[in-house]
Amino acid sequence: MSWRGSTTVKDRIFACLPYLLPLVEVVIYGGPLFLQFPPLQLIFQPLIIFSGFYYAIARSFPLGLGGLIIFFALFMLVVRNERLPHFIRFNTMQAILLDIVVILCSILLQLIGITGNSFAIQTLATTIFLGIVAASVYSIVQSLFGRYAEIPAISDAVYMQVR
Repeated sequence: MSWRGSTTVKDRIFACLPYLLPLVEVVIYGGPLFLQFPPLQLIFQPLIIFSGFYYAIARSFPLGLGGLIIFFALFMLVVRNERLPHFIRFNTMQAILLDIVVILCSILLQLIGITGNSFAIQTLATTIFLGIVAASVYSIVQSLFGRYAEIPAISDAVYMQVR
């Protein structure tokens, strides 16, 4: 859906970049899947390396607030910037919401106190990983084609935030 005007190749590329954020956050949940399918780990190896770099920077801020700073920077400098094309702002907000889903899953798992390597925990981690990867890849492909990625519930929330 491109009802807000046409997109340039540059806009399409910039619209894909924010989806690195949820992918970097969710790669830690891919461990059980990577153990069962080692070739899959090779595909995600650049993302795993980037994830280590991201967490090193995020933890270098006091109280580990680096992730929060990145979140607010994207929100204030991109999503709320009316001078940027709607297409880029929409995709940035959608990537932020996917990242929030990953963070909420992480918090929920910590509150419940789920630790260990049981089958249920591995299944839950794999489900979170596959869901976020599928949503991100779908959104990246749609962005490259210049279309708005419609993810139920998340896209509706994005449309409410992005004017």
